[in-house]
Amino acid sequence: MKSRIFNIGIDIEEVTRFSNMPYEQKKSFYEKIFSPEEIKYCMKKSNPYPHFAARFCAKEATIKAVDKKKLNLFEIEVQMNNSKPVLKLPFSHNASVSLSHTNKFATAFVLFPINELE
Repeated sequence: MKSRIFNIGIDIEEVTRFSNMPYEQKKSFYEKIFSPEEIKYCMKKSNPYPHFAARFCAKEATIKAVDKKKLNLFEIEVQMNNSKPVLKLPFSHNASVSLSHTNKFATAFVLFPINELE
C-alpha cells in the first residue's frame, strides 16, 4: 500500500475574541470572514460565539495547512454534513477538518493530502 503524505494546520482561539464583538453590533466584521450560511448556522445557537470561533479556527488552520496557496478567510467555508464539519474550498474537496470548543476556547485541526496542494 502506498503511504500518503499530509500537510496539517491547527489553530486555537479564545471565544471572547468573538463574544466581545456582538454580531448585531459588528455585522460587517462577521460578513468579511464568514459566509451567509456560516452566520446563519452560528446564529441559530443559543451562544453563537464558540461556533464562530471554531469556524474561524478552521479557516486559520486551513491557511496554515495549504502553506503556499493564497486564500482569504471568506474563501474557506465550514459546512455541516450529517452533523460533521466539512471544508468547502475553491481548489479541493479532500480536506479533513475537526472542530472543538468550550465556552472559553475553540480549536480546529485541518489535514490535506499533499498531492492536493501541488
